[in-house]
Amino acid sequence: MTTTTTPSTPANTDLDFVISRTFAAPRALVYQYWTDPEHMKHWWGPRGFTSPVCKLDLRPGGNMHYCMRSADGREMWGKFSYREVVAPERLVYINAFSNAEGGLTRHPMNPNWPLELLSTITFDEHGGKTTLTIRWGLLPTAAAEERKTFNEGHASMQQGWTGTLDQLTAYLAERAGK
Repeated sequence: MTTTTTPSTPANTDLDFVISRTFAAPRALVYQYWTDPEHMKHWWGPRGFTSPVCKLDLRPGGNMHYCMRSADGREMWGKFSYREVVAPERLVYINAFSNAEGGLTRHPMNPNWPLELLSTITFDEHGGKTTLTIRWGLLPTAAAEERKTFNEGHASMQQGWTGTLDQLTAYLAERAGK
């Protein structure tokens, strides 16, 4: 399975972080693996992390609550609050760190990280391949220090998302072989 990844950080001041990956798989399958917790548990998270918990209520007003566990056992919890679900084309949600109970928390390693981000995920199919694009943007409520931290964190986001998309690529390839 051949995939390509294209990062993009706009030069203007909107500070959005954008990353895309093209998968040699149809859109319906990539969308299914992105929205089914039984599949997500096998690939969700940066390289070296597992996802022992993934609960998903995929509808506007619904949530995804998940745990990512590092190789040394450290856990990070997160929560998506869905605003828009257009299967199999687009997901729009508010992304935040959380505790095990689903309450919003600050980033466990960076208290200046934005409390919430607007995330838009698109799935575009061309010739049997799917380009997945992730766009993270700041909400108008983000404080100046949060904006600065987010903008300076693009390289880290690139690394984390590349690892996550690598794991999805491997999972797609593994499942295609079955």
